[in-house]
Amino acid sequence: MAQETEKRAEGRWMRSLRPAGGWPLALGMAVPLVSGALLVWQALTLARVLGRAVGEGAPLTALTPDIALLCALLLARVLLGLLGEAAAGAGSERIKLALRRALFRRLLSERPDWSANRASGALAGALVEQVEALDGFFARFLPATLAAAVLPIAFAAVVIPADWVVGLLFLLTAPLIPLFMALAGWGAEAASAAQAEALARLSGRFADRLRGLVTLALLGRGEAEAEAAERSTDELRRRTLRVLRLAFLSSAVLEFFAALGVAGVALYVGLTYLDLVSLRASPLTLEAGLFCLLMAPEVYQPLRTLAAHYHDRAGAKAAVHEIAAVFEHLPNLREAQELPTQTRLLPGGALGIEASALRIRAPVGSRKILAGADLTLAPGAQAALLGPSGIGKSTLLEALVGLRETEGTLRLGPVPIGAVSREELCHRVAFLPQRPHLFTGTIRDNIRFADPDASDAQVRRAAERARVLAFAGTLPLGLETPIGENGLGLSGGERHRVALARLYLRDPSIVLLDEPTAHLDAVTEAEVLQELLRFTEGRTLLVATHSARVAAALGRALRLEGGRLLPVPHPLAPLEDAA
Repeated sequence: MAQETEKRAEGRWMRSLRPAGGWPLALGMAVPLVSGALLVWQALTLARVLGRAVGEGAPLTALTPDIALLCALLLARVLLGLLGEAAAGAGSERIKLALRRALFRRLLSERPDWSANRASGALAGALVEQVEALDGFFARFLPATLAAAVLPIAFAAVVIPADWVVGLLFLLTAPLIPLFMALAGWGAEAASAAQAEALARLSGRFADRLRGLVTLALLGRGEAEAEAAERSTDELRRRTLRVLRLAFLSSAVLEFFAALGVAGVALYVGLTYLDLVSLRASPLTLEAGLFCLLMAPEVYQPLRTLAAHYHDRAGAKAAVHEIAAVFEHLPNLREAQELPTQTRLLPGGALGIEASALRIRAPVGSRKILAGADLTLAPGAQAALLGPSGIGKSTLLEALVGLRETEGTLRLGPVPIGAVSREELCHRVAFLPQRPHLFTGTIRDNIRFADPDASDAQVRRAAERARVLAFAGTLPLGLETPIGENGLGLSGGERHRVALARLYLRDPSIVLLDEPTAHLDAVTEAEVLQELLRFTEGRTLLVATHSARVAAALGRALRLEGGRLLPVPHPLAPLEDAA
């Protein structure tokens, strides 16, 4: 029951996306109806031309106006078909763009611990493949659904004045086709859901294995993983073929009943002309009989089109279910486009940090990193954060910059952290993680990342303060030396110094550093620390470290232990034990 309720909710959500398609989608859905009206006119004109030519022996010159009208109607329907297809496609693109923006906005608004619990391949698959799977539903299935709901009944109503038996036959046979299509469609929907799930698993496996390719090669697991990927690909192939098989079955059901309907009309008209069937009060004219025969296949054509695109609906529903599973809930496009929530600006100058009954859980599992901890750093205060590796120092710093979900009270100055916008946090709080990310480019480009408008002199000054020039000056290209993704080509200490140089291009109120002097020798550490303390004078500073020199230089230390923050009277003593 819960699963059925969930499916109905997903179906309603999928239909609620239709307004995002705007006027192009509305035009794409209306064009088939206009084309259907022209089709009736075309069939009447063609029946009149044939009836006058065959029954009355009218010359070609007398038929020329009707033939010209017939050609104009054919050309108009062709142009309308192209217009409707282009408009529906444009409306579908609008919906996909709006949905991708909403999902991407959701992805960016979540904290790193949210995305860390999800396979990056599954997230990418939902943003790309699953959203793309909605294209057929909006561009083809929705226009076909409206045409199939309106045109067969309208065609039957138009045919009734010409012959009520044929019109009644259309009204009785046309509803049977969607009924049997739905029966086949249930199986197609289940198969599409399994296929979408297999595609998500394959995407996740590919992304994860690509990220760990070097590790897999070093462990000799390359061949085994290739075989596993081949099995996953083969499973996806089988599921895809199962979806196609059910889609062909649905089309075969429609063709069978459509053929029966057309054959029934042809048989009735033929027997009526032979006077073997007499259900009419007046004789059936050649023009009326031709009109009925011409309209017979057209009555079922909208249903044929619907059957051809019926699997698009099943694929779209499976894609929506997969998006809901990856992102936990489906976004509301209207809410995603509404005005941003009210935020508060942080006051100028140095900011203090105040936490009360702060609780932080591990990203995976229920282990508590902090359990009701209290922290108070006055504006401009400086402190070291101590504790053994893995105790949660990095997680605490991430929470203080808004990158982790917390419970309890956490304020930056007088403002709760939840009321501070991301832009304000990025501007006022500087955070250097334990593994800073460097991108492919030059050393200068990586430093300038903190301030794209910084001049070359400012970048050079920042590099000098972070002691980057100490190693970059020995390189032939200096700061123009190219490096690879994640600092490839630099040592651990050099990567830290490049990332630290970014700090000197900013003007933060709070500075949070995670092992800023790791991998540095004693002389370089002392130089980097001296410049860092000079820069952070008057700013609030919290440094997670194992270094006795850093803790001693800051003067105040806090130890993370047992889920609480405890003051350390003499920082040097416990650090010597930890070393």
